[in-house]
Amino acid sequence: MIELISRIWKTPELRAKIFFVLAMMGFFRLAAAIPIPGIDATKVSNFVQSNQIFGLLNLFTGGSLEGFSVVMLGVGPYITATIIFQLLTMIFPKLKKLYYEEGERGRQRFNQYARILTVPLAMLQAFGFLRLLQAREVITFSDPLNIVTAIFVITASTIWLMWLGELISEKGIGNGVSLIIFAGIITTLPSAVFRTLIQSDQLSHLPEYILFAVVALIVIAGVVLINEGQRQIPVSYAKRIRGMRVYGGVSSHLPLRVNSAGVIPIIFALSILLFPGMMASVLSGVGFAPVARAAQAISYAVQNQTLYATFYFFFVVVFTYFYTSVVFDPKEVAQNLQKSGGFIPGIRPGQSTAAFISFIMNRITLAGAIFLGIIAVLPTVIQSVLPALFSGSGTASLTIGGTSVLIVVSVAIETFKQIGAQLSLHDYENF
Repeated sequence: MIELISRIWKTPELRAKIFFVLAMMGFFRLAAAIPIPGIDATKVSNFVQSNQIFGLLNLFTGGSLEGFSVVMLGVGPYITATIIFQLLTMIFPKLKKLYYEEGERGRQRFNQYARILTVPLAMLQAFGFLRLLQAREVITFSDPLNIVTAIFVITASTIWLMWLGELISEKGIGNGVSLIIFAGIITTLPSAVFRTLIQSDQLSHLPEYILFAVVALIVIAGVVLINEGQRQIPVSYAKRIRGMRVYGGVSSHLPLRVNSAGVIPIIFALSILLFPGMMASVLSGVGFAPVARAAQAISYAVQNQTLYATFYFFFVVVFTYFYTSVVFDPKEVAQNLQKSGGFIPGIRPGQSTAAFISFIMNRITLAGAIFLGIIAVLPTVIQSVLPALFSGSGTASLTIGGTSVLIVVSVAIETFKQIGAQLSLHDYENF
């Protein structure tokens, strides 16, 4: 570790990128400490900690929601907008062509559409949350202009945070949005653990704490194993003669990752669950009976632990397959192999190779998807098995549960991989 830090410090470009990321994280945490004025933060904090949906949202915003910060929505609206457009690629062929076939320029236009959609989504979520708090008498606005001002401030802060994430991805190292969520969880973690410890007699629950610590270590080991696990497909290269030299004739392998989607399915599934749950909480008190009944049904489904865990597991598995198909194209891999003279022994090049790779990928993705689903619902299981350990502390259990461990470990692994790649590139250039 000391050697790695020394190599990073001796690499000016990488050192500058890491300092840039740390500076942006500092700006994010500074914004998270700026509250919207005229609000009793204690009432908001108590409400957020007693609500499972907003407890999850608070987890990803680094406590900004319970502190009623200007960045209280985090990057949630941007993630939701991205999910919507990626799902629309399955319905509209032109959008699919834009994203998959028009290269970097098409991806930029696609991302621009997501940015535009982020604005109304942020306004809608801000309005919904403020109206919900007002209906529950957690906050009061004497002047309607104050509500409008708060909505615009929250929306502008969300857009700023979206820009900050993209800036980190462009000029720093790692995925900017993931790093912002990572910073939020790391910031919230100490207070959540402390809150859990002081809410019960430590001596009487010592066996539960030991069990929880063992489960946490197993989860971390499992996350590392799944993230690093891969199926190696043997690849051979035909001999080619050019002039007096012979090329090829060697054997290699094609690594297929068990979890190609990374942590994205967890984040996507949470966004899908949070948005309708938040809107249902707002609409459950409207005067139009059909809408109110539908909203109440959705609120019940989200608050019910068994139904919530079932939907969560289902969405994680579905989004794991969906995002794997986005980041990994068997046809493109098969074409690249054929162009380079490579082939899988016993499989014909071209369409047969693509079908074989797709078959193998679907099988190993199933294992990764089920693992991600289990990790996602782990907090709910722990709360059921150890209710005394987390009594009255729903937010704490969610924060130190499997979802946060998966995100923290996955983002850390991916970031260190990119740092290693940057170091290798620097060593190669100076060779």
